[in-house]
Amino acid sequence: MLVRRELPGDARAVAAVHADAFAPMYPGATPVEPGLVDALRADEAWLPPLSLVAEVDGEVVGHVCVTRATLGPDALPALGLGPLGVRERLEGRGVGSALVHAVLGAADALDEGVVVLLGHPDYYPRFGFRPAAELDIHPEVAEWAPHFQARPLTAYHERLRGTFRYAAPFGEL
Repeated sequence: MLVRRELPGDARAVAAVHADAFAPMYPGATPVEPGLVDALRADEAWLPPLSLVAEVDGEVVGHVCVTRATLGPDALPALGLGPLGVRERLEGRGVGSALVHAVLGAADALDEGVVVLLGHPDYYPRFGFRPAAELDIHPEVAEWAPHFQARPLTAYHERLRGTFRYAAPFGEL
């Protein structure tokens, strides 16, 4: 497996990955994640160095992106992780883990302070995520709290707290 930055020619393969990965969550309907990634790519919050793909034998089989978000009334910079998608046939084989480790390392190398996500509370702690409330970071939607997690990076500082706001396309779902 090779993990690398997403290239412009990968957009169609990335959409196919997310359509496949999220299809079980949308029986009889089209997943929103491929459109979300396209909308994020077109938004000012898009961070090309933090959009990664996983390849196996030259095929894009996984994708993760991290986009600019903000925290608190001063709109301090933060990052929002997601979506993360892996071809269904390769789930449980380490593709998602490799992507998360790689994107967190890249974000840390860029001196970002914190990465926040809405995800399964049993999956993400292995990457250093913990309940965001422990860092005084709160979701815009209170019902998200049990799945709302944050991962402080090397450049983290205590001013990074308050209400977390995802990039605008997340609110358009």
